[in-house]
Amino acid sequence: MVAEQYGPEEDRKPQSDEAHSAFLPPAGVEPPGPSEEDHPSSEFAVPEGLATESAIEPEGSAFIPPSTFDARLSHPAYTPAHGVPGIRLSQDAPWQDRMRTMLRMPVSDRPLAEAAQRHDETVGPAVPRVLDLTLRIGELLLAGGEGAEDVEAAMFAVCRSYGIDRCEPTVTFTLLSVTHQPSLVDDPVTASRIVRRRGTDYTRLTAVYQLVADISTESYDVTLEEAYRRLALIRRNRHPYPGWALTLAAGGLAGAASVLLGGNIAVFLIAAAGAMLGDRLAWLAAGRGLPEFYQFAVAAVPPAALGVSVSLLHAGLRPSAVITGGLFALIPGRALVAAVQDGLTGFYITASARLLEVAYFFVAIVVGVLTTLYVGVQLGAELNPEGTVEQIERPVVQILAAMVLSLTFAILLQQERTTVLFVMVNGAAGYVVFAAIAITADGSAVLATALAAGLVGLFGQLMARYERSTSLPYVTAAIGPLLPGSAMYYGVLNIAQSNIDAGFASLARAAALALAIAIGVNLGSELARMFMRAPSSSAARRAAKRTRGF
Repeated sequence: MVAEQYGPEEDRKPQSDEAHSAFLPPAGVEPPGPSEEDHPSSEFAVPEGLATESAIEPEGSAFIPPSTFDARLSHPAYTPAHGVPGIRLSQDAPWQDRMRTMLRMPVSDRPLAEAAQRHDETVGPAVPRVLDLTLRIGELLLAGGEGAEDVEAAMFAVCRSYGIDRCEPTVTFTLLSVTHQPSLVDDPVTASRIVRRRGTDYTRLTAVYQLVADISTESYDVTLEEAYRRLALIRRNRHPYPGWALTLAAGGLAGAASVLLGGNIAVFLIAAAGAMLGDRLAWLAAGRGLPEFYQFAVAAVPPAALGVSVSLLHAGLRPSAVITGGLFALIPGRALVAAVQDGLTGFYITASARLLEVAYFFVAIVVGVLTTLYVGVQLGAELNPEGTVEQIERPVVQILAAMVLSLTFAILLQQERTTVLFVMVNGAAGYVVFAAIAITADGSAVLATALAAGLVGLFGQLMARYERSTSLPYVTAAIGPLLPGSAMYYGVLNIAQSNIDAGFASLARAAALALAIAIGVNLGSELARMFMRAPSSSAARRAAKRTRGF
């Protein structure tokens, strides 16, 4: 009885009412038969009685085109049957052009890296050391004032020369990074470096370019240890000119600029004295740890003070030439050219940061000069704004002054002595073009400045290609005679005399002249790249494009 009531021995618990399914029919009721609603059929099912042929295709390769494919009707954007033509870059072209071309290409279209420096095939290149060397080289170039595109090209050249493929360098105003992905399934390796200090030494910049050129050339055997040793020597090298020579160069630059504006030998000496005093005060402020803004403001005071003194003494000299000559030694032409070059080549973040830096320097110069001129006006100094724009034609004297100005500017930039002669000739040629249009023909000063700067950039780029070096040592100092010191002084003086509208208009004109210099230099360089060693194949020309167009 117990077994019948509770079932088998392993299931002795009585069944409750809740254990029965709610969908079971009660006792005595027959369940209904299956209906179409309970078992719906697919809409795509073949009706009963309809004979069909087998639609199963025979198994084949996935690479066989479908039976409905027609090559004549295929979309032109598809990869053709013969493939995409490979891009071969001429090894005779400078490494800057080859690396710049590959950087503008999509990663998938770049040719494989052919290592110029051989390694043990069983070990391969030391990726962390190559990336560290790449960042250190990029740091020296960026700190020396090189453009972001050229810095990326140099970093890319170092990676590819040591056999590191699939690498992407990135350059901003103070940050450098490089990313390497060993394969499509491996995690990428990224290294970065911060540029905290920037200095002007074109001799060091040229040495770094020579190191990159040797690494990129197969005929030179530059191991990682050798590259690190040469890089350490470049860092430890002393500047080619001592501090006292730089101070004398600043004075010579200011004096030569004052002669360009009609000054005589007395004006030359007074302007040189003001610039040298300002340079020493700037060095003192830098030694105290003051930011560059205050260094520029302090350096602008002595030339303006000497110009005011000349006016108060009624010595019959041109105080405007004294003050403007001192401004020539302070205008940041190097940073301005690099900023506009970065903007024109697509590095907008770096260009914006550099332009903001240039704007701060301009404001600092204006503050220093404006404070001094305001005090001079209150003391009764007779400063005539109209006298600053009077052009005096002395062709021989002014050409010699332009050469001296370019020479002293090259010394301030710490250039090699072998480049100074070409810089002097290039600067004189640029000033002759400017004077012929703006002074002799009484044409637009902005147009004359742009054309002269374009000529300077073209000659500098051609010389850089001949020497297989950077173009900065051949260009930056040569634009010295074109700097807008006169327009800046005219604007500041008008503001000091409460002519606000005329003052800001002149400052805007100075900014336009500065931008014309930078754009002209970049345009001349691009023309040299365009017509010298142009790619021979259409595929290479397509790869060299910066963008895909509109």
